Amino acid sequence: MKIVLTGSLGRIGKPLTQNLVNNGHSVIVISSKPERQEEIEMLGAKAAIGRMQDVDFLINTFKGADAVYLMIAWDAIGNIFDKNINFPTEFINIAEKYKQSVKQSGVKKVVLLSSIGAHTNQGIGSLSVYKGIEDTMNQLPADVSIKFMRPVAFYPNLFRFMQSIRTEEAIIQSYGGNTKEPWVSPLDISNVIVEELEKPFEGRSFRYIASDEVSPNEVATILGEAIGNRKLKWQTVSAEQLLNGMQVSGMNEWVAKGFIEMQAAQGTGILYEDFYKNKPELGKVKMTEFTKEFASVYNQ
Repeated sequence: MKIVLTGSLGRIGKPLTQNLVNNGHSVIVISSKPERQEEIEMLGAKAAIGRMQDVDFLINTFKGADAVYLMIAWDAIGNIFDKNINFPTEFINIAEKYKQSVKQSGVKKVVLLSSIGAHTNQGIGSLSVYKGIEDTMNQLPADVSIKFMRPVAFYPNLFRFMQSIRTEEAIIQSYGGNTKEPWVSPLDISNVIVEELEKPFEGRSFRYIASDEVSPNEVATILGEAIGNRKLKWQTVSAEQLLNGMQVSGMNEWVAKGFIEMQAAQGTGILYEDFYKNKPELGKVKMTEFTKEFASVYNQ
């Protein structure tokens, strides 16, 4: 097949490109960075350099494709410390451009990277944007088949806590405890996307993606053992305290408040209700495998 991928060569995009090329597909990778072109071509794919906000560019790139993979990266919208960005509006703006580009290019098969939480826009914080994205794409004509991929929390999110692990021997959040929650490796997300691109398309569907189920306290234990710090703990603070710290650091207000609300949904389990109603088979990359990567970076 001829497949167009958005998202450049990120944690999902690079292995996704490699797997599709190895399977014999003709792959075009969209990137906003000209310096990525050589790396894309070295993987055996073709580079299309342009911006997700450029509808004409997207239409021309999508034309003739058998399928497209769409994603909206947070950093493509802007820095979460930019207080002037209206993130919900910008997410929907890009979704609208994707919708228009798919319709006008004639593409009939779409795989879209959504997220856990996309089943609702109530009580889940910043993840509520994905309900809006899915709703926007569902406005496409019925002859366009769409598969919504809904991964859970990425293992690499743990890199955000590198500083507090070094200085306070703790992962500091507003929820915690011994209740297991799902995590996912970008490699497993990539594998599922390849599988869905190569399977038949019909109508609209969604699929959750997860690799492992680990509680906050277990995360601290596994990560601590990997980096040689057996004192590492998952420390809970009040939502107010965590929010205040984010605001003091200059974080965008919507992002900060959305993060706190999302954590509350994690703590109560509300975020995972639909996931467990539609629980997928877990992927191959477990938390213990990811922590080897974390330890390598940490020890550098």
